[in-house]
Amino acid sequence: MIQVGIIGYGYWGPNLVRNFFIQKDCTIKAVADARQNRLDILKQSYPSINAVHDAEAIINDPEIDAVIIATPVYSHFELAQKALLNGKHVLLEKPMASSLAECEKLIELSLQKNLVLMVDHTFLYTGAVEKIKEIIDDNTLGKIQYLDSTRINLGLFQPDINVLWDLAPHDLSILRYLYDATPYSINATGVSHTHNGIENIAFMTINYESGFIAHLNCSWSSPVKVRMMMIGGDKKMIIYNDVEPTEKIKIYDTAYQITSDEDKKQILVDYRVGDIFVPKVSNKEALASVAYDFISGITQHTFPRSSYIIGMDIVKMLEASEQSIKNNGIEVKLN
Repeated sequence: MIQVGIIGYGYWGPNLVRNFFIQKDCTIKAVADARQNRLDILKQSYPSINAVHDAEAIINDPEIDAVIIATPVYSHFELAQKALLNGKHVLLEKPMASSLAECEKLIELSLQKNLVLMVDHTFLYTGAVEKIKEIIDDNTLGKIQYLDSTRINLGLFQPDINVLWDLAPHDLSILRYLYDATPYSINATGVSHTHNGIENIAFMTINYESGFIAHLNCSWSSPVKVRMMMIGGDKKMIIYNDVEPTEKIKIYDTAYQITSDEDKKQILVDYRVGDIFVPKVSNKEALASVAYDFISGITQHTFPRSSYIIGMDIVKMLEASEQSIKNNGIEVKLN
């Protein structure tokens, strides 16, 4: 039975506690949060769990085998490093850390200690994303040509990270999972309407040598909440609408074929518009699968789907996007 400690009982912490509490191969021994009112809420629902104010109490507890860190990103590296040094497996909330250098240090330490290091990119475990992965892998869409994502809302302005660091990890993790290739470069632009240098609207383009391209639109300043992703192949296309309660995925039998007229030096485009198909999608709770994957990684030595490799790659892209924004959208090469 794996003994688990959770650091942070804010927005996401209650969801983590609820899903790890039901796992059959682990027990939550303690939850840490500096705010007494948050611990009071914890004890009302889970009187069997120890409530502590200091994260060190969890990190230094010899009976705790694994630590889940649900704190602001600036604290991830220090807490994860201490936990790994104390021989504990670590699950980090997204993004993995504040820099690529920090990610690399944590990965090296986890490998030295033979410990599981995982990042909670929950969307990789949703029924919708799993279905899209299945559709892509069976070549229903044909050759994938682009991914275009919009994640906007009238959201919480973060005091320490820009909108890409806050929202883009969701879509970057989906991109990384669906299209398993290394990007060539990043372009990004953004604007801060709060005049503190933290962009609340930003656009990010991820370029690949294959010709595949991905584009992300992120905003805390939209009057409506949109969670829309379009994926285009040379056979069919997908629209993934995460706000839609039932028909989250629609497959469009839509495509185009290009031919050239050598005499007139013109491009001729032949369009095909066919049926729309709505596949059945599992409505399981993704975070329960995250918890299972993490515990299985410890007990059965499996490699998590949302691995440190994906976590590191996302931070690498976010770092490049920040560099591009601060330099007026210049192309930043990743290799």
